[in-house]
Amino acid sequence: MALEFTTILPEPDLFDLPWLTPLEDWPEERLAALPRGISRHVVRFVRLASGAVIAIKEIKEDLARREYELLRSLHRLGEPAVEPFGVVTGRVNAEGEPLDACLITRHLQFSLPYRALFSQSLRPDTATRLIDALAVLLTRLHLSGFWWGDVSLSNTLFRRDAGAFAAYLVDAETGQLRPQLSNGQREHDLDIARVNIAGELMDLQAGGYLDESADALEISIRILTRYGELWRELTSTEEFDTGERWRVEERIRRLNALGFDVDELAITTDIGGTTVKVQPKVVDAGHHSRRLLRLTGLDVGENQARRLLNDLDSFRAATEQQNEDEEIVAHQWLIRVYEPITTRVPRELAAKLEPAELFHEVLEHRWYMAERAMHDIPLDVAIADYVASVLPSKPDERSVLGVDTLEIPVVARDL
Repeated sequence: MALEFTTILPEPDLFDLPWLTPLEDWPEERLAALPRGISRHVVRFVRLASGAVIAIKEIKEDLARREYELLRSLHRLGEPAVEPFGVVTGRVNAEGEPLDACLITRHLQFSLPYRALFSQSLRPDTATRLIDALAVLLTRLHLSGFWWGDVSLSNTLFRRDAGAFAAYLVDAETGQLRPQLSNGQREHDLDIARVNIAGELMDLQAGGYLDESADALEISIRILTRYGELWRELTSTEEFDTGERWRVEERIRRLNALGFDVDELAITTDIGGTTVKVQPKVVDAGHHSRRLLRLTGLDVGENQARRLLNDLDSFRAATEQQNEDEEIVAHQWLIRVYEPITTRVPRELAAKLEPAELFHEVLEHRWYMAERAMHDIPLDVAIADYVASVLPSKPDERSVLGVDTLEIPVVARDL
């Protein structure tokens, strides 16, 4: 048999990897020290000579090709999922015995599996914030017609997003992409999510990584309530009198506040013209991140974009430029506020947080400093204090964590 490579972009470094060796036996010098989540299959991170980091999963050929195509479809739709890189088939070991195929995806920088997050010192509400992020992800996937089939924290990666988290699908092995999902299919995914999340949180409690007083079952039910709130806001029909046309704009503003853009509204009136029905026909996530990208060129998470835009608005008011062109003000803010913060980080600390999250944390730190001092704190002082007293103690979220998350015990439970 001959090795066969199917990739989106040619990467010569792939040919130099030990494909004729089972993935679990690959030499340490080939691997990147990144936190791994739980998987039914052997997964390894590999740093290529080009500097790119890829995730390799050993899996049956038909499943590898199917998941690769699903991830490609999700990527084309702009959904939050890991980016597919390629599939390697035709592998055999030294004795000529066949080996499973390998699915390759790009490593999502600054992302962490949920067990790695709980290995750090986090706020008590971390579990609920992760559930909220997962609910947003699941809502987006369902709107695109994707049935996950194995919704769980384990099959999700999380990135910090201005104090909250953004969730990304990392395992599409059981998924199906359809033109539209039925209510029964959506409810099935939600039921799977509730059961899996409860079990995962119980595992964390058994390992001492979640407060014993936390109710895992109660927290897991949050996925149902949070998802329900989002789904109703994004898809429900709203009815009002013709004299209340302002409610159309209000509906759009509510959707924007959730991070969604309205591409089209279906508006109908009754025969008498006294009642109006409004329903978002197409909704698309990323309202704030797209606006920030247009103004500044910064490509960041949705909550990060919302925070940066708020600071941009504050800068505009403070410099009395309310009537100035928005793009001109945004350029001034970029070079006078954003870049002075993100470029003050020493090289050895650059892997701690991505720049947009660093900016958010510096603003938070400045606010707490001002609250303690009971007067405003200059930005330079806040940056210096944050870099000196806070940033060094944070784990490197781009690269290595001090705790091997696979050592956190997994406890099988009957739910």
